[in-house]
Amino acid sequence: MTEGPYKLPEGWRWVRLGEVAWRDAITLQPRDQPDALFHYLGMEHVAPGQWDEPTPVELRGVEIKSQVIVYRPGLVLYGKLRPYLNKVVVPSAEGVASTEFIPLAVKEDVLEPQYLGAYLRSPSFVAYATQNTTGSRQPRVRLDALWGAPIPLPPLEEQRRIVARVEELMDWVPEARRLREEAQKDAERLWQSVLSQTFPRPGSDLPPGWRWVQLREVCKPTERRDPTKEPESTFQYVDISSVDNATGEIIGAKELQGKEAPSRARKVIRSNDVIFATTRPYLKNIAIVPPELHGQICSTGFCVLRANEAILEPRFLFYVCGSDLVVEQLSQGNMRGASYPAVTDKDVFDSVIPLPPLEEQRRIVAHLQAVQEKIKALKEAQAAKEAELKRLEQAILEKAFRGEL
Repeated sequence: MTEGPYKLPEGWRWVRLGEVAWRDAITLQPRDQPDALFHYLGMEHVAPGQWDEPTPVELRGVEIKSQVIVYRPGLVLYGKLRPYLNKVVVPSAEGVASTEFIPLAVKEDVLEPQYLGAYLRSPSFVAYATQNTTGSRQPRVRLDALWGAPIPLPPLEEQRRIVARVEELMDWVPEARRLREEAQKDAERLWQSVLSQTFPRPGSDLPPGWRWVQLREVCKPTERRDPTKEPESTFQYVDISSVDNATGEIIGAKELQGKEAPSRARKVIRSNDVIFATTRPYLKNIAIVPPELHGQICSTGFCVLRANEAILEPRFLFYVCGSDLVVEQLSQGNMRGASYPAVTDKDVFDSVIPLPPLEEQRRIVAHLQAVQEKIKALKEAQAAKEAELKRLEQAILEKAFRGEL
């Protein structure tokens, strides 16, 4: 008799996966049927821990470059790549899928596919698979460990009851997650609303003491530096991926030597500079440079805005650039390119902003920082709720396979 990690209810037993399931691997080369239409499921189409069935994409054979597996209802697709991502699908229709999925057929007189699919998503099995991988950069579950995995097996009727109960409990989780995501969007909309109320639109009347200026009038010249001429020097390099556009912070600047620097790494950044991504400016990849990156370099994909601090507060500049005010001006016919629409530094410097006196700028900055802190707290609370939902999903599955549901 197979031993398992914990005691099972009466009438249940432990079995090895290989005793009740096998690999049903029918493969084909879609490019041999270039005009045929396939319903294709890749690893990228399944979210980590996703419970509901993902929707395959429709592709012509010529669009699928590699061999695929054929799946059908009654199989369980187990994602062997990076098993900690917990990607499992119990398909309800026919299709083809990446060979990173293992198609599992089951002995239907003892095992329900839906029950197996649920167990493969459980924290116990995910932990087991994660501990039994091969490969370091792209770990995959070892097949010998997969077939040897202990599975708690109740009678078929109990399996069906467990699946029905788990589905009942899981049904409300997507709605709770949708509400959480909507709350996050509401928080972002609130922030943009606050910015819109703070900064007047071009052409509107300004409060006394305010004036309209172009960014070029209130920003200082910046400099360039060719790191390849200093091949042994070490630099911190900021590119688009280094910017968190939700917070306006620079995260994960890359450390490299001058000889490794991309050819587009030519702009020097200094503390309190505002960097504004000129490719797809509507994404608002904008950040303010922290002191620890003073004197470092960034991609020429950024327009570097250096405030003349005698008349312009750097953080006021950061906030006004993060509002719709500048982006709307850049979107009015200035963007070039189809796939990656972009503007030039000149376009950015031509943008018009409202300029209040310094003291008023500081008051506005203090107000916006206070609002931003409150919105940050809201987002953190929503992130905590997401963690709670994941823990709840795991608890449901853990209890289900101990006979506690």
